[in-house]
Amino acid sequence: MKIAILGTRGIPNNYGGFEQFAEFVSVGLVKKGHEVTVYNPYSHPYKGDEFEGVKIIRAKSPEHTIGSAANFIYDYYCLKDAAKRNFDIVYEAGYATCSPFFYLLKNTNTKLITNLDGLEWKRSKWNFFTKQLMKYLEFLAVRRSHFLIADNAGIQKYYKEKYNINSFLVAYGANISFTYSEEDLQPFKLQPGNYFMLIARMEPENNIDMILHAYKISGRTEPFLVIGKYSTKYGHYLFNKHNSKQIKFLGSIYDKNILDSLRFYCKAYLHGHSVGGTNPSLLEAMAASAFIIANKNSFNESVLKSNALFFDTIENLCHIFCSIDEMLLLYKKAFVSNNTNEISINYRWESIIDQHEEIFRNIILKKQCYSETK
Repeated sequence: MKIAILGTRGIPNNYGGFEQFAEFVSVGLVKKGHEVTVYNPYSHPYKGDEFEGVKIIRAKSPEHTIGSAANFIYDYYCLKDAAKRNFDIVYEAGYATCSPFFYLLKNTNTKLITNLDGLEWKRSKWNFFTKQLMKYLEFLAVRRSHFLIADNAGIQKYYKEKYNINSFLVAYGANISFTYSEEDLQPFKLQPGNYFMLIARMEPENNIDMILHAYKISGRTEPFLVIGKYSTKYGHYLFNKHNSKQIKFLGSIYDKNILDSLRFYCKAYLHGHSVGGTNPSLLEAMAASAFIIANKNSFNESVLKSNALFFDTIENLCHIFCSIDEMLLLYKKAFVSNNTNEISINYRWESIIDQHEEIFRNIILKKQCYSETK
């Protein structure tokens, strides 16, 4: 099969979840004998024409000059180029800035598959008019895609109820790591089991402000690591409000071995994401045997089931922090065991790659599991 993956900031991953997905799935499909192309912006630091057998095509993205609006331009150029290359499958990672240009594939034989990701219009950073725009872009994605993929049962349910449309359910992946080292903690001056952490984009809907505020008023004295790029307006707000000797903003870290060690040895991992589907950072925390405290919502609950402590207010999160040592004695062994089993059974990258290959093949052979969208 001849497959293209669009809508990410390129591979190898130096940004986030969709980029990680694109890297693992594209390389995995190449190893299975398929021809796979990933579109990268010109600004991506990797300058090779191939990455582990995956072809790289570059497209213009003036993000450094016009900000996030550049994503519309980038997605337009990616789709315009893809329309000329006779791909069997074009896989769009997300829809917000690309769905207006899906018409570019209209007169081709290419099947367009869109991963619906989270509910973009629910992000609290958007004003009323932007939220209405996001709802319209969502509508375009549903109507103009040939097929849809949801990464979470909650997302799949939403689209079925909202649009009476079916979607394939395929999650992100994670692999259990066994390469933990206490030496990875030394640069951060940390002791095993004596710090808390979170990994997230600095966005309001990830509830970082709530988490850090609850942590401070709980009176705990262990270090709290905040990992993620904070050079944004909201990131600066969080840094100025919470950065201290106790709460440490470390910026982005992409070395998976270091991240896995930090997750494995932390006292607890905080996951505040509230509007997305199956979040990659949550799966990786599960795979690294972290004890997880998560925002209470249908997306997180569908992944963690009952194998985490859940919060939805500052008050109950503060209570969790105050009683964490007792909670660890009661629940850690069972929670960690159940979560790593869940990764092994339902979220292994090998399985996720196989699922995508099967879906792509059945679509091409017209053996799809549900009818095409109109």
